[in-house]
Amino acid sequence: MAVPAVVFAGISKGGFGSGAAFASASILALVLPPEIALGLMLPLLMLIDVSSLPSYWRKWDWPVARILLIGGVPGTVLGALFLAWANPDAIRLLIGVICLAFVAWQAAQKSQRLGLERIEFGQKAGLTCGVGLGFTSYVSHAGGPAAAIYMLGRGLDKTTYQATTVLVFWAINLLKSFFYAGLGVFTRETLLLGLALAPFAVLGTWIGIKAHHRVPAPLFFAITYVLLTLTGIKLIWDAVT
Repeated sequence: MAVPAVVFAGISKGGFGSGAAFASASILALVLPPEIALGLMLPLLMLIDVSSLPSYWRKWDWPVARILLIGGVPGTVLGALFLAWANPDAIRLLIGVICLAFVAWQAAQKSQRLGLERIEFGQKAGLTCGVGLGFTSYVSHAGGPAAAIYMLGRGLDKTTYQATTVLVFWAINLLKSFFYAGLGVFTRETLLLGLALAPFAVLGTWIGIKAHHRVPAPLFFAITYVLLTLTGIKLIWDAVT
């Protein structure tokens, strides 16, 4: 389960934005306690960020990234408080709901019902999206939709969007790592398994960077939406039963 999940995360973050990468942690939460799945994936997501960063160096939109990062700090703190308080079933339920909400949001966006590209989002909207980004990223590695709402509203082109995503989540994941360590999410077993999976994270990132200009994004995301729908339903079922 872990190898294809990690390769998938690398492809998503390396070439198609960070939005769908959280599917990997969600899939692992089917077979591992959710906090262990989150702890296992975070160092690998950080490795993917570092591997992606050189290819998009200085191609980001710094004012957009700065606003999201300012809002992301309090959002991360709120996520840390929730994860410290919640039991595993509450975390499963939240991850499952986020999975289904992500698919619904993407479907609405693709059908142009949201019209985010036609809205000029200001700083207040950016800060709000940043808080949402920090919280959802912390509790499920799913900060992509909140970031996407603001970046789509700013009208970024494909490469600038991708580069800004890489920069923002590199910084947010670095911040999250300190909170995760303080909560004891990292264990010797997760770190050793993460080390064994590191080559697959780099491989997925390389594939994603190459696929950025070659593979139709709709095909990639169609597969992702099916996986997330099934995973979300299963996690919610496990949580309530």
